[in-house]
Amino acid sequence: MSGKRTVRLGAGAGFAGDRIDPAQILAERGELDYLIFECLGERTVATGQARRLLDPATGYDPLLAARMRAVLGATTEQGITVVTNSGAANPVAAAFVVARVAEQVCSRAVRIAAITGDDVLDAVRRIDPVVWETGRPLSEHSEELVSANAYIGADAVLPALDVGADVIITGRLADPALYLAPLMHEFGWAGQDWETLGAGTAVGHLLECAGQLTGGYFADPITKPVRGLANLGFPYGDVNADGTAEFGKVDGTGGELTRRTCAEQLLYEVGDPASYLTPDVTADFTRVAFETVGPDRVAVSGATGSARPEELKVTLGFRGGWLGEGQISYAGPRALQRAELAGEIVQQRLWEVQGIPTENVGIEYIGAGAAFRGLTPITDVPEVRLRVTAKVPDAETAALVGWEVESLYTNGPAGGGGARSSSTEVLAIRSCLIPRAQVTTAVHTTEVTV
Repeated sequence: MSGKRTVRLGAGAGFAGDRIDPAQILAERGELDYLIFECLGERTVATGQARRLLDPATGYDPLLAARMRAVLGATTEQGITVVTNSGAANPVAAAFVVARVAEQVCSRAVRIAAITGDDVLDAVRRIDPVVWETGRPLSEHSEELVSANAYIGADAVLPALDVGADVIITGRLADPALYLAPLMHEFGWAGQDWETLGAGTAVGHLLECAGQLTGGYFADPITKPVRGLANLGFPYGDVNADGTAEFGKVDGTGGELTRRTCAEQLLYEVGDPASYLTPDVTADFTRVAFETVGPDRVAVSGATGSARPEELKVTLGFRGGWLGEGQISYAGPRALQRAELAGEIVQQRLWEVQGIPTENVGIEYIGAGAAFRGLTPITDVPEVRLRVTAKVPDAETAALVGWEVESLYTNGPAGGGGARSSSTEVLAIRSCLIPRAQVTTAVHTTEVTV
């Protein structure tokens, strides 16, 4: 325990592709104790595993080095601890990346900790759990399983905090656990103090998506205008020993932090507010209350919790073939009708010439209601973009989809332009549960002397 009255946690990122400059502002001006980067989703950890299969030295967040270059100088100078799940599929390799950056930007020695153990591929193959999405045992699935990562909790991070790591890098750590671990370390919260762990988990859940709490995902130009979105400030939380907290943002940054932005984020991705399952606790958000205590300053209280689940969720990644894609735009009179004709032409050729079954082909008319998936009538519009996709077994066949779309330039209908094509390997993401006892984590430390 540090004996601190409050601990300040800064939200440096809310997803893998998040902005970097707000985190730099927090590092330099936020007067933080911890800077947290949440950079891992179910699909990003699976794609990290796919990259690692091609090159064992990769598999971590591609923006890791850029993020660390932006903040490590300030965090090490001020004694701010960085915690991130940017290690994705390869925390140990990520630690070496951070070490190289530290050698360049830090003015003192840096201790880096990588936490492993969330990769449970061997365990799920041995246990053969039921896959949620299909209701069948894993062994009954014909697709190649390439990854299995368990959601580990805050207890995996505590040993790294205990040895004074300046940067802690994990793989599939649960999002709120990134914030809960520092609080457990600083305040000495017990691993079975369910009510306080539930309160700390609420703090982590509110901060984990960074700019969403300060108005980013909240904003609508008519009903919920938010100023300064181009300079959106990321939030921090001042957390008390009982798990209550006050949220704020750095003065002069854009966005807003209000009871409404907090309420929306509290419910984000929560199926049952009375039973929000995490590796650390079953959190209960039903009595959470928000109070405005100043400009862009909101207090939270009322969260609680009960015993943690005995099983851990696992994200499974299966190779699912390849997705070929082609796009082209039509504008002016009868734009939609020309796009529809183009779609018919491509679909016919993909079957008759390229041998791609019609049921594998998807046709969308972007700008004419495509986002509603047929739930609203398609209406005529002054411009529309045709998108053709097809799920196929290999990269060579996937490339044919974009080729057929591009050939519309001179083969009709009239006026197509801006053709683009791409092909990507498909990873099917599914889930299962495994017993907690099947997951063993470890801490690997690296010392950088400058």
